[in-house]
Amino acid sequence: MKLVCNQSDLNTHLSLTSRAVPSRPTHPILANVLLQADVATSQVSLTAFDLSLGIRTTFKAEVLEGGTITLPAKLLNDIVSRLPEGEITLDDESSDIESEGVGLTVTLKPKNGRYQVRAMGAEEFPELPVTENEKAIHLTVSALIEGLGGSLFATSADESKQVLTGVHLTVKKDSLEFAATDGHRLAVVETSNENLDADDDEQPDSVQVTLPNKALRELERMLAHSSKEDEPVAMYFDEGQVVFDWQNQRLTSRTLEGQYPAYRQLIPNTFERELTLDRKQLISGLERIAVLADQKNNIAKLSIDSEAQEITLSVETQEIGSGMESMPAQILGEDIDIAFNIKYLMEGLKALPSAEIQMQLNNNLAPVIFSPIGGIKMIYLAMPVQLRS
Repeated sequence: MKLVCNQSDLNTHLSLTSRAVPSRPTHPILANVLLQADVATSQVSLTAFDLSLGIRTTFKAEVLEGGTITLPAKLLNDIVSRLPEGEITLDDESSDIESEGVGLTVTLKPKNGRYQVRAMGAEEFPELPVTENEKAIHLTVSALIEGLGGSLFATSADESKQVLTGVHLTVKKDSLEFAATDGHRLAVVETSNENLDADDDEQPDSVQVTLPNKALRELERMLAHSSKEDEPVAMYFDEGQVVFDWQNQRLTSRTLEGQYPAYRQLIPNTFERELTLDRKQLISGLERIAVLADQKNNIAKLSIDSEAQEITLSVETQEIGSGMESMPAQILGEDIDIAFNIKYLMEGLKALPSAEIQMQLNNNLAPVIFSPIGGIKMIYLAMPVQLRS
């Protein structure tokens, strides 16, 4: 195998695929990245697979001799990322003294330098999974990026609650619904997905699947790097496995088993109080008073004053001190004091894609709904915490 490629291309695609290399591989070959060079298409593909998440990316190169080989992902990434911009020649050299354990080596030749890396044959590298279901569901890049951006942050980090570590995706005829909850908060995003192929009319009215947050973060990163907003992404899935395919890129992942919570039942139908707020002003105020919050509970109080048409944020910590800030708001409903975990509140507010937001609530212990005014259809539900008297 011999090829000439651009350092920035190789570096970028190594960075993407390396995220699917396990930190503690169960087999030595899994610590490697699979490199395939094709003369006919003048393309190089890189593949990494940790037996749960698989990533394959492809880029153009001058392929002088085709071939397949695997290389230590971390070492290769460390070398290539430090090389200067410009052309790199990769050449694999099969040793004549394999019996002495030398085996395969790959030579990297930048403009001024030469690096040799021990390689392994590709025979033991596992194939990326495929699904038995050959019928693709087509999603748009813009719909995926909007949905993931508004939901991933709300997934759980608790591995004992496996199904909550993922995003629940519902694919409808002309829309996608993304939902994520960790038991304390809930984010639901509905995005338009109208750019479907004609034959997609045969799709069922609704398809649901729960996907791991790790895989979806990598999907989000890959889409943001190399895709156009109106580009279609083909999704194939069956029980236990999902595959995303687009523009010579592929991501495979296991799906999460278990019944996802009936999250729609958590959202109140009517509200006693409704506020319109400036999102950035609210976030800035929270960031300032958060400095004084007790790390044990990280709680801020929000006091609603309908007569003054303002809200007051306050934090009081015996060992540190106290702080408060007031800001204008359009308020319908009676006065009330309510408290939130500052971290949860700020993460949700930062994900809302609008200048102004609506806050809807009933009492100081019932779920509170935050939603953008204009823009995509999204709700963020936060559970209040009880105020100590």
